[in-house]
Amino acid sequence: MRLDKYLKVARLIKRRTVANEACDNGLVTVNGKPARASYDVKVGDQITMRFGVRTVTVEVLSLQETVKQADAAALYREIGW
Repeated sequence: MRLDKYLKVARLIKRRTVANEACDNGLVTVNGKPARASYDVKVGDQITMRFGVRTVTVEVLSLQETVKQADAAALYREIGW
């Protein structure tokens, strides 16, 4: 699954276009390396996102094409702020 789509499905970023822009601007890294929106996310990847002064790091636990809003948090585990 593409990185921008995963960020949207997991509801880490509200819209896919915003996720795409965040990747293009270097605000998203996967396993410590800057990642493009087309990066193929795998289970076990660590995704770090910078929002202003706040940094969020999550580990990918599951990949699903669609998920209900209540179940979206089960796709990842927060590692650090």
